[in-house]
Amino acid sequence: MGIGMQIVYLGFCGTSQLEAEAASQLVRLNRFCALVPNCHLAIEAVRSQAGSVTYDVRLDLITPAHDLWPIGHCAKVNPEEAVRCAFDAAEQWLQAATDIDRRQH
Repeated sequence: MGIGMQIVYLGFCGTSQLEAEAASQLVRLNRFCALVPNCHLAIEAVRSQAGSVTYDVRLDLITPAHDLWPIGHCAKVNPEEAVRCAFDAAEQWLQAATDIDRRQH
């Protein structure tokens, strides 16, 4: 089936390009769908006093028991890079959790 994803944009209107990037990154996590059937992705535009924008991305993984596994923030000037960073962190975290589980059994 795959992992469901809800996306929230804060401080700006999302784009189809950014949504497509998030969807393509989500495919990387599908092998972990038994552990995390859903996730929440929040992408926030943070403006500095000088007017520059940084995109802060937060990815929360949701377990079948509805527990929340927050993945660390990724902040980048480019929102697509920030999304990739968040999914990189999630994939590493899930792989490590799977490796630990395998060693215990």
